Amino acid sequence: MGKTLALRCSGAVLAWGLGAGLACAQEVTLRLHQFLPPQSAVPAYILDPWADAIEAASNGRIEIQRFPSMQLGGAPPQLIDQAIDGTVDIVWTLPGYTPGRFPRTEVFELPFIIEGGNAEAASRAFWQLAEETMMETDFADLHVLGLWVHGPGVIHSKTPITDVADLAGVKLRAPTRTTNLMFSALGATAIGMPVPAVPEALSQGVIDATVIPWEVTTSLRVAELVEYHTEFGGEALYAATFILAMNPASYANLPEDLRAIIDAHSGLEFSANAGRVQQGYDLPGREMAEDQGNTIITLDEAQVAAWRAAAEPTIQTWVADLTASGIDGAALVDRARALIAENRPAN
Repeated sequence: MGKTLALRCSGAVLAWGLGAGLACAQEVTLRLHQFLPPQSAVPAYILDPWADAIEAASNGRIEIQRFPSMQLGGAPPQLIDQAIDGTVDIVWTLPGYTPGRFPRTEVFELPFIIEGGNAEAASRAFWQLAEETMMETDFADLHVLGLWVHGPGVIHSKTPITDVADLAGVKLRAPTRTTNLMFSALGATAIGMPVPAVPEALSQGVIDATVIPWEVTTSLRVAELVEYHTEFGGEALYAATFILAMNPASYANLPEDLRAIIDAHSGLEFSANAGRVQQGYDLPGREMAEDQGNTIITLDEAQVAAWRAAAEPTIQTWVADLTASGIDGAALVDRARALIAENRPAN
């Protein structure tokens, strides 16, 4: 049984002299650990509603305790191991915080892979591709509850960035191995760090720019630390992947009916909704930058095409890397693109 899974049995012993019996109603406490403050969009509008719905559906038999901002200790890259070893029951994190550990997930982080920048469609595709190729490989040590991506990544910078050449010499924080690979190839000095470290790094000049979706800029107050924001005309220069996962023993040791409740609130539809909700909270972040008086640079089709062409070698490098490791990277790219296209809403 997972180390933090508490099963507490309450019941009544029948009257003395009539024999003893136990009416046992199990109560389960699960601990959910993640790295963002509680007011951020993902905890407030995805994780909390998910946990609340499970608690309600179980009539209080499941309690999900929420620990934001790494309150249970460790750093964001350690969350995956906390879920695997049972230090906690559930984690929300980025597979990209542990580079190379979940290679197949990186296909959704490749430049411009998400045509149209629709996070809901891409999140559906992510879950579907994971069922086809990842659950028994990348995620074999976890019980996966949800997989999704955020809305289109945006460059937030202290100096204007319009052309690829503007990245030359820019110290830029990127979230994952794949994005670091891309921005290094495009001329930036790519620096990897978890997103909570971004405000201090910007204020101290450790970095000149960062790439994150609009949604997360609100809790980090990025608009107060930079003056320029570069959008890619509705396309996704990149997106990062997310995982909500459970310790396998914590899941397996639940009563069958409580596992069914967890299952009903997890999976494909939950993942799609998470992507949609997270992208929906891009607007407040953009509005905050406008209110700050910052400059939002929206690239036109020709400019986006130039970035797309410059970033294409990153895809080829990634495919070659995976092929060398024994994984058919080209097939993953083709399948990811096909699933995203299948799930994209018709206009």
